Amino acid sequence: MNIYKNIVILTGAGISAESGLATFRSSNGLWNNHKVEDVATVEGFAKNPAYVHDFYNELKLELAKAKPNNAHLAITKLQKEYPANISVVTQNVDTLHEKAKNKNIFHIHGQINQAVCLNCGHILETFDDVGIFTTCNKCNTQGMMKPNIVFFGENLLYMDKVEKLLTTCDLFLSIGTSGIVFPAASFVQTAKYYGAKTYEFNLETTSNNCYFDEHIKGPAGTTLPAFVDNMIKSLSKN
Repeated sequence: MNIYKNIVILTGAGISAESGLATFRSSNGLWNNHKVEDVATVEGFAKNPAYVHDFYNELKLELAKAKPNNAHLAITKLQKEYPANISVVTQNVDTLHEKAKNKNIFHIHGQINQAVCLNCGHILETFDDVGIFTTCNKCNTQGMMKPNIVFFGENLLYMDKVEKLLTTCDLFLSIGTSGIVFPAASFVQTAKYYGAKTYEFNLETTSNNCYFDEHIKGPAGTTLPAFVDNMIKSLSKN
């Protein structure tokens, strides 16, 4: 096995599912039994911000209880024991990577425990309720906090940094992603174009499987720890 210097790990809903978290957006257009347009769009938030805040406050309770699984912990082990620059790009809004003490995490869809002030841009980090009467603790403006979740119609976060990571990595791991949500679905294509070795960890191969060099099927909580152990063992053979 090669010794890699720059590793990018992309994670999606599949890695959190093993911690008991549902894939919130289903094929029928609902997200936790709510219409996506009501709770995950710019228009929905403008129309009824209190309703949207209530939705994410309830979601916080569920996500706050969740615990990282063996796949998250395998990433921690890799970051601690493998001599490479290892970054985690996640589509998940939960904080399981943080709970597992992963480092260099980029939440491109935002975080459930954050709210952003639309007046000054300050980010408030809390698992407490946030609502239309919450005051920004930086600019003291009331009623301008928005869940720091990327809604439909908004740009993803950290994309300049992610693009740089993808064009300079030599190993790209995709874990528990559907391969159908763009632009994340194209990350493997970018990484491969710039010369990275690419692996997919999923229960099934995805529609963009042609860009992956290897497909490792099965629960990530089982397959990823084994893969990480092999990577670490390979160090002693070089």
